Amino acid sequence: MSNTQCFKNKRILFICRETYSKPLWFVARDYLAAGNEVAAFFIMSSECSYNKCYYNVNTYYRFKEELPGLKLYDVRDICEQYIEGLKGKESPVDLAYLEQIERDYSHFKNLNMQLMCSQENTKHYHWRYYWKVTSYEENMFWLQLNYQKILSVFEEFRPDMILDFDNAELQRTIINEVAYAKHVPYITVEYSKFGYYKYPTFQNTIGIDDYVRRTYEKNLKKKPEEMADSIAYIEDYRKKSTIMNKEFAGTVTAQYKRDSLFWILRVMRGKIHYFWNMDITAKNLKLKRKSRFLYAPSLPYIRHYLQTMLVKRKYMGKNKLFEAPVAGEDYVYMPLHLIPESTVFVKASYYVDELNLIEQVSKSLPVGWKLYVKEHQAMLGERGIDFYKKVRELHNVRLVQVNHYQDPKPWITGAKGVVTIVGTTAFEEALMGRRSVIFGDVPFELIDGIDKISDFEELPEKIRNFGEIDNIHSCAAYLETIKEIGVEIDLFYLMDEADKVLGKKAEESDKFKEQIERLKEFYDKGYSRYLEEHRG
Repeated sequence: MSNTQCFKNKRILFICRETYSKPLWFVARDYLAAGNEVAAFFIMSSECSYNKCYYNVNTYYRFKEELPGLKLYDVRDICEQYIEGLKGKESPVDLAYLEQIERDYSHFKNLNMQLMCSQENTKHYHWRYYWKVTSYEENMFWLQLNYQKILSVFEEFRPDMILDFDNAELQRTIINEVAYAKHVPYITVEYSKFGYYKYPTFQNTIGIDDYVRRTYEKNLKKKPEEMADSIAYIEDYRKKSTIMNKEFAGTVTAQYKRDSLFWILRVMRGKIHYFWNMDITAKNLKLKRKSRFLYAPSLPYIRHYLQTMLVKRKYMGKNKLFEAPVAGEDYVYMPLHLIPESTVFVKASYYVDELNLIEQVSKSLPVGWKLYVKEHQAMLGERGIDFYKKVRELHNVRLVQVNHYQDPKPWITGAKGVVTIVGTTAFEEALMGRRSVIFGDVPFELIDGIDKISDFEELPEKIRNFGEIDNIHSCAAYLETIKEIGVEIDLFYLMDEADKVLGKKAEESDKFKEQIERLKEFYDKGYSRYLEEHRG
């Protein structure tokens, strides 16, 4: 066990949603035992509104039933208000209230941009048809109710700090705005993309925190011998045959093989059992019928999931839609994102239309160059076929086979450069000493050779300048920064193991306890940093 300092006599509010809330149960337990006042705010409509089922038994109901002394907040009441409010003949939207809210709470994003942070409000931008397209009135009323709810939680609980483990969903974006205005530290996880390192952010991963930039600039002044370990890491990285981040092992990002039909049938059997338990056994079907916006219907979800797996299986094999790279061809590499995904919707809200981005990059290429567009493994079967057909119509674009290579390195070392919205590929390209272009805010944009653009007219010049760059000192300064401000947390292990422990399928192992201590160290480090930043 670590000697991590534990908060005492603090009012601590946890923001909870689905799988990401499971490790927080153990942290909340320890903080309660240390004499803090602790509250948990569950922000997902279905999770807190449904009767107990497989979906929420190890999240909402574990917090509710097994943490005595915990104050529990949720959005059940505003879900009911939302359903009832839209039944009336008159609009329930208080536009004057929302105008005032936008004046008071839009430091990071205006209200329409805040709506971009949830897949429920953004069906126009993705292919998950189990969600409905929402109207102006529905979106504005939901914003109104959430601001009223969140402001009431702040007023009632008066937190000394807010601790989180993710950045997705509208409520988190609102909490971020309110916390900033009320000078309450809101601490959540930012991914450095360097190993397992995560560092505390106070702005819900929107932009780069000032202290991160200052720490990087300080490390940039170090002499090479002062960063010997980081430089050695980079030199070794450039020699490796495979470079995929070990954190992605076992996830869909690292999947390059076709699933068997037997495996798909097994998964679908599990899905059907899961939704039967939710809808029939736990008797949530009646509630689901009240609002497709708040509660996604099961049958479209099952159909979507089956369709996705079958189409993905098809396109992981030989097919006529995706093609192999051409030996010796000059190309720019553009890997696509999972859509909807908080990495894009929160960090790069203006650039979620990837077809438009492909078109702009295509126009900007030097003559004779091609654009290699590679789909994200998780999007195979999910993205509409019309998208791919439009991409293939562009004369200088190749839609390349997802699993032609089993690692990102051959794609990026063979390319003139990389274009991505906010993808890890730009970081990998930088560590290889090569240039790239991004569109959104990510911490590794600090590294020399990663150019963030906000005007498409910049693209032709940036692409012409693609190639190698002597940036090893800059890369090392970034790694030094992350080691200084971050904590190594195996996030996927922590969530999976927390689920097993909460479900009584495993005991708290030494490794699990050590990871929980690291998470507590992360929050302690974040809170101390916040106090330093706001001293006086």
